[in-house]
Amino acid sequence: GIPGSFGDWLYRALTFLVISCPCALVISIPLSFFAGIGGASREGILIKGSNYLEALSRVDTVALDKTGTLTQGVFAVTEISPVTEESRLLEYAALAEIASSHPIAKSIRDAWGKPMDRSRVTGIREIGGQGISALVDGVPVHVGNDKLMASLGITPPGWEDWGTTVHVAVDGSYAGSLRLSDRAKPGAGRAMAELKKAGVSRTVMLTGDSHAAAQKTAAELGISEFFSELLPGGKVEKVEQLLADGAKLAFVGDGINDAPVLSRADVGIAMGALGSDAAIEAADVVLMDDDPMKIAKAIRICRKCMAIVRQNIVFSLAVKLGCLVLGALGIANMWLAIFADVGVMVIAVLNAIRALQVKNL
Repeated sequence: GIPGSFGDWLYRALTFLVISCPCALVISIPLSFFAGIGGASREGILIKGSNYLEALSRVDTVALDKTGTLTQGVFAVTEISPVTEESRLLEYAALAEIASSHPIAKSIRDAWGKPMDRSRVTGIREIGGQGISALVDGVPVHVGNDKLMASLGITPPGWEDWGTTVHVAVDGSYAGSLRLSDRAKPGAGRAMAELKKAGVSRTVMLTGDSHAAAQKTAAELGISEFFSELLPGGKVEKVEQLLADGAKLAFVGDGINDAPVLSRADVGIAMGALGSDAAIEAADVVLMDDDPMKIAKAIRICRKCMAIVRQNIVFSLAVKLGCLVLGALGIANMWLAIFADVGVMVIAVLNAIRALQVKNL
């Protein structure tokens, strides 16, 4: 009983074609990602692509480096415990560390505070995860941790304090130790609380520092888990274990030794102000002002953006499917078809623009 009028069915076909045009999806969804990335950039959070934005929105575990990420990374020599002469101990330690770029080495040189003659130092050798050996005025000098002293057959006195201790051996004999301390960044503890509010169920600290130093920082900042005395390879292994447990993991770091972990995590987040070039290159997200509070904000921005994307998809498809049914039955006219195409697209675009509003997140 359906009339076979060619003009009637042509009109329905054209109406169906206009309604089915995917403009709302094709325009609003990329625009939502662009707006989210733009809004994050305005807050000093650089996200390198929409795929990283989507991955960050699903993160439930955040692993963090300690030095330079949660702490200021500015060590200061707070105590010198010489076996013989204090000035000789500090001078030999500073000369042995003359070529190192490590924050602890810089702090030791700053503590010495006098001009140093580079020609006095030869045979500098960095020992991974242990320290440095060098010849100072032809005398062997070793500066490093307990492992380095153990390799020399030396048992240094233990420290119960949480500070970082650097031992010094001169000509094979124990010469004393230097104790250094680092302070947490202002707001680092609040940043960990904000991560929990943002829906991150697990925070983990990975550091190469001693167990005592890591335990002190973790307790101070409210971090649930920590792993200490890790080399770069050890950090990668811990991240692999977390990923194997099914975690959606973001790793936050700043140093060149964090680059492998930043690359391996689902999302790598680098500190951009003082972070190394290698870390920034390997990361998917860069925090331009090194503020750990921005980690939780980045997650909230990404989740808001993904919520807007889902809203646009559901709204566009629901309206179009409803109008397609009406169009097939001959109920919908061309005006409704134009609304289902252009009108829905305008509404979806206006909704996508909301992703720019991130200031109060």
